[in-house]
Amino acid sequence: MIIAIDFDGTIVEHAYPEIGKPIPFAIDTLQQIQKDGHKLILWTVRRGRLLQEAIDYCAERGLYFYAENENYRGETKDKGEEVSRKLSADLFIDDRNLGGLPDWGVIYNAVKATASGGNAIQIMAGQSAMPEPKKKKRWLF
Repeated sequence: MIIAIDFDGTIVEHAYPEIGKPIPFAIDTLQQIQKDGHKLILWTVRRGRLLQEAIDYCAERGLYFYAENENYRGETKDKGEEVSRKLSADLFIDDRNLGGLPDWGVIYNAVKATASGGNAIQIMAGQSAMPEPKKKKRWLF
């Protein structure tokens, strides 16, 4: 699978434009996801020098990406046209997901489930903090 990963708030805590403190287990989990055969794309709002700082931060910790802010390295259109910001990925890991960023162990299990034909949403829902709805009492049965 191709998996897009945000940087600020997902791999490191929010401190943009600085690089925040590392989020525990983010790098280790992403490295294991790569070892499992998945391609990772760094998909971030960072550009130019700030993007390079994020790439270098990850590389210093042994995490290298298939591409950064593009579908594949060197993605260009004919005649110098801009490349679409539409990314072709199977999954996105981002702290701005509905419900926020789950624990990295939950993320890993969701990736594994999806890769084997399972449902990542069911994995994520199993970690929900929302209470179960109360059953209505019935008068006759």
